[in-house]
Amino acid sequence: MTLRLAFMGTPDFAAATLGALIAAGHDIACVYTRAPQRAGRGKKEQKSAVHQMADTLGLPVRTPRSLRGPKAQVAFAELQVDLAVVVAYGLILPIEVLQAPRLGCFNLHGSALPRWRGAAPIQRAIMAGDTQTAVQVMQMDEGLDTGDILLSETLPITVSDTAGTLYDRMMLIGADLMVRAIIAAERGSLVSTVQSADGLTYAHKIDKAEARIDWQHPARQLDWHIRGLSPFPGAWCELNTRKGPLRVKVLLSELASGSGDPGQVLDDQLTVATGEGALRLLQVQAAGGRAQSGADFVRGQHLTTGELLS
Repeated sequence: MTLRLAFMGTPDFAAATLGALIAAGHDIACVYTRAPQRAGRGKKEQKSAVHQMADTLGLPVRTPRSLRGPKAQVAFAELQVDLAVVVAYGLILPIEVLQAPRLGCFNLHGSALPRWRGAAPIQRAIMAGDTQTAVQVMQMDEGLDTGDILLSETLPITVSDTAGTLYDRMMLIGADLMVRAIIAAERGSLVSTVQSADGLTYAHKIDKAEARIDWQHPARQLDWHIRGLSPFPGAWCELNTRKGPLRVKVLLSELASGSGDPGQVLDDQLTVATGEGALRLLQVQAAGGRAQSGADFVRGQHLTTGELLS
């Protein structure tokens, strides 16, 4: 059955769900997304991925700075939608907006709630060494990711997953999950589950200051750290060169054998000693350069065994 929907989202993660809803035949009354941001060398305004998709499809778009004012709330209510679908929107929805649609507001979240409520659930799950996570559709309430769970799909976090690869998998699973949740809601077959009071953690926004690699930490912890921050903002370290410190972003790593002083390069494959064990840097990117294998980086920088990364 076709529903009249408001869609609220911003990045490509959200655009995938918008596309799935349209393919399922739903009527998108309006798309809400974050206002264009200035980016790039020319600081030109750049529309979000959702905004670009909506423009291509000829859907009406609104980019309010806030939904707290009565004017914005009345404009939303006048859409008379059955349901609002919210995916990584970026604005807080006041109670007046949450209660306006007939079926309320459904949110797509990338964790097994109540674990990793908040802004960066995918990154934080990997950084903490979690071995599984979930994509969930939640009935929104006034709290931060505190609503009842309506539909959930668990997926593993593998030893080779980065935030980027997990993001891509969850994006596709989530789009399908939201379509299924809406079908079940219209049939009256959705079963809501109150979130547990146990296991609550918060996925705070990633601070760029925490991206620097501290080689004193154990290799396993650093591997989680690197993969959880890849590809953005990217965990990084420095190599001292003749021209001065060179920032090196580490995009992929794996546990390796070896020992030495923390930060010491152990071989020509860019295996690096840590506070406990060793880590092989599989893919790195020097500032201003392209991503390359650790071995290619060693050759290009003429690194020798025993040199230190800091």
